[in-house]
Amino acid sequence: MGLRERKKQRTRDALIDAALDLFLTRGYEATTVDQIAAEVEVSPRTFFRYFASKEDVALSLTADEQRMLLAELAARPESESPFTALCQAMRSLLQILREADETEAGRYLRCQKVVHSTPALLAGTMRLVKENERRLVAEVARRLGADPCDLQPQFIVAVFVSVALACFDERTQDPAVLARRLEDLLALAERSLCPGWDLPARSEAGRARLSLSPGLTPRHVLT
Repeated sequence: MGLRERKKQRTRDALIDAALDLFLTRGYEATTVDQIAAEVEVSPRTFFRYFASKEDVALSLTADEQRMLLAELAARPESESPFTALCQAMRSLLQILREADETEAGRYLRCQKVVHSTPALLAGTMRLVKENERRLVAEVARRLGADPCDLQPQFIVAVFVSVALACFDERTQDPAVLARRLEDLLALAERSLCPGWDLPARSEAGRARLSLSPGLTPRHVLT
């Protein structure tokens, strides 16, 4: 990262930190863009070079996480099944959060506190999740050689998002705790889902061979 990019990143971080501090002390609704800019000693015009609105700065870390998750998924090996790739991408994201320095970790925890205490921001978070869900569906569909409108990629991502939402709640904000909770949820999913459920449907002949294979119970047979 060059000098100019580092300076822009410092300004962005300063605006986020100022906004979070003001949201926690004065309340989200009572805080204005002018007040956030004043805390960093920049003009409101400079603020709007980085963020489109007060909600945008409040949800900036959430938006960053969604982008990182998509990037991690795109980087997973093509040999992985879609759900496995999604889970590994989430593990990578949580590892990034766990390796954050003290300043970044504190920023993350303050952001979570603000979001979970502000109904408007919780709604905004769900909007971001739904927007990224469509991108995840497109990537999963590509891996399957399917259309994003097909039910299978949509169902795979819906299951994954349900697991992720169960992992992230207002009581569980520490990245290390989140990582342990995710592993517990993934273990539960693995016990509950039939092997190969997230792969392209088998032919009828293949299904018949699988159903007659020794050692397989009905739970292991794809329908």
